[in-house]
Amino acid sequence: MNLSVGYPGRAHDAHVLANSAVFQRAQAGNLLPDWKKSICGTDVPLVILGDPAYPLLPWLMKPFVDHGGLTAQQKTFNYSLSRARIVVENAFGRLKGRWRCLLKRNDTITEDMPTVISACCVLHNICEVHRDYFNREWLHDMA
Repeated sequence: MNLSVGYPGRAHDAHVLANSAVFQRAQAGNLLPDWKKSICGTDVPLVILGDPAYPLLPWLMKPFVDHGGLTAQQKTFNYSLSRARIVVENAFGRLKGRWRCLLKRNDTITEDMPTVISACCVLHNICEVHRDYFNREWLHDMA
């Protein structure tokens, strides 16, 4: 749905997010629908799941920082959040498995790399939507 490319690989994830259209739309309340689900009597809004590198925001959920003093509930929350985020990590794995040019050094002209990455993402999404064949062995070759 949203893609932000063009930052160098050493750019911090939180910096890329803060300078993205996704961030601007989310901050303005125009990214996610006003959808809530009742979980154990609490209305929980639709949010984006992030890792510890991201800021905690009303629309971005991240794990509790673990300095050794987390409660059992906080540990359970972190575990559940991590399991949900695995879906995202798997999606990136499938993307790189399908489009091998994203795995290693790429000799494409630097200025053209955002276009290459964007094209791979768009084509990957088309393949996924149409349930195109995906060879699971492609994931094993990535090591």
